[in-house]
Amino acid sequence: MPKRIEKYDLPRKTCSGCGRPFNWRKKWARVWDEVRYCSKRCAGQARSERKQAR
Repeated sequence: MPKRIEKYDLPRKTCSGCGRPFNWRKKWARVWDEVRYCSKRCAGQARSERKQAR
């Protein structure tokens, strides 16, 4: 039987929006190198801040 992968064994990153750490998710498997935000909310806030800076 294959060894189960524990959550603490997964890769981690720090969110560019809120600064909190977040873990790898299966839906990000193919684009993990491109993931910068932990959620759509953080990505949306970053976009709105960039618009306001203009």
